Amino acid sequence: MMRMDFLTLFPDMFPGVLQSSMLKQAQDKQAVSYHVHNIRDFSENKHRKTDDYPYGGGAGMVLTPQPVFDAAAFAGEKREEKARVILLCPQGAPFTQKDAEELADEQQLIFICGHYEGYDERIRTHLVTDEYSIGDFIMTGGELGAMALADSVTRLLPGVLGNNESAAADSFSEPLLEHPHYTRPADFRGMKVPDVLLSGHHKNIETWRREQALNRTRERRPDLLEKGGQHGSLKEDEKNR
Repeated sequence: MMRMDFLTLFPDMFPGVLQSSMLKQAQDKQAVSYHVHNIRDFSENKHRKTDDYPYGGGAGMVLTPQPVFDAAAFAGEKREEKARVILLCPQGAPFTQKDAEELADEQQLIFICGHYEGYDERIRTHLVTDEYSIGDFIMTGGELGAMALADSVTRLLPGVLGNNESAAADSFSEPLLEHPHYTRPADFRGMKVPDVLLSGHHKNIETWRREQALNRTRERRPDLLEKGGQHGSLKEDEKNR
């Protein structure tokens, strides 16, 4: 079973997400266990303070190292294997599906969700193993980013999805966006499902889906096609269309 620990100043943000939908189902199936820790509980300051002014001056407050180090040590103390300690921050690498697949093979993930102006740099250099960003924008804290990563990793764990092929066919599992999907009715207010999907001809359907995925990626994310060509994930004729 994978274990996920969340180090946060706002633990009340987590129950609604972790106890709903697929994330709850994953825990019920014992594929994962979630543990939320209030960083303030580990502060040695009598007022449970976790931030301080930055050396050298400047605006904002900085998250101090002591409570974060001690919270991470507590989260990982009962595990034999070393945990991946993940920092959510704007300086981190953009999180991708490939990263989710790699993290899904781990036994424990510890997410550090900071606030204020930033982190004491010693957290980054001596505690953290991975730094990720979920986009080029600023949020008030790392909680929502941590929950997004947890969702993307959890759904890849064995037995979580009802159909194991679902994850493999998702957008970004290979360098293509996913093809369009249709369901009943076949004719909705004059908007019809493509005939090929109603034909029952599986090879033609697969060809159509691949073409649609290529077209959609070319229109919306041409950078993915370039990556696919570099990594050998696309056929020669697909790269040149």
